[in-house]
Amino acid sequence: MALFAIADLHLSSDGSKSMEVFGSRWTDYMQKIKKNWTAVVDPEDTVIVPGDISWGLKLEDARNDLLFLDSLPGTKLIGKGNHDFWWSTASKMRAMMEENDIRSIRLLYNNAYLLDDCIVCGTRGWFVEENQQHTVGSVDYNRIVNREVIRLRMSLDAARKLQRENGNNLPVLVFLHFPPVWNGFVCREIVDVLHEYGIKSCYFGHIHGAYYMPRRQEFEGIEMILCAADAIGFSPMPIYASDF
Repeated sequence: MALFAIADLHLSSDGSKSMEVFGSRWTDYMQKIKKNWTAVVDPEDTVIVPGDISWGLKLEDARNDLLFLDSLPGTKLIGKGNHDFWWSTASKMRAMMEENDIRSIRLLYNNAYLLDDCIVCGTRGWFVEENQQHTVGSVDYNRIVNREVIRLRMSLDAARKLQRENGNNLPVLVFLHFPPVWNGFVCREIVDVLHEYGIKSCYFGHIHGAYYMPRRQEFEGIEMILCAADAIGFSPMPIYASDF
């Protein structure tokens, strides 16, 4: 079983939302995703998709996008991104997927998963540098960060439990949507939790268009890896045991 990561699919099965505003790389991006995905991912593989999955505004709006994702090979562990307005309660999402016979998608949400060579966990995170946010109205950034820290701890605690039960002390990989470190910005609260739990590898998405920036960087002993779809050629990025 192989492991892959790809964030920011920004699926729009009805074509109502164009991503070409972010540049020519996004032309026919859903066709690129399907072609590249099926070329590298086998049915027994696992793909982590940390956020910005569908442009749907409500759960029912995301149905066709989730069916598209389900049709691709492999098991998908999906997390929430800042554009996933369709994201609902876990019970409602699982019920919708069951009703539509969507069987290959799992939620990466306040939990962790045991794989062959590692344990994966994560949450959305938050890009708290206020001048880079485009929110409407008054936003309590501290409250949002604290909430995401709580969710990250829940996921990491679940990972530790799997470590104890499995007995192999497998490494834990963290998948966030927002970068905890990017271009001089540091979300200290998130980074401190990563240190507390001894995390050495953290994958994230959200960043588009910064193709001049390295996709991997080390910060305080933690490797931070960008896996946004456009940054990796709309092809799921393999994660090897040697990477962690």
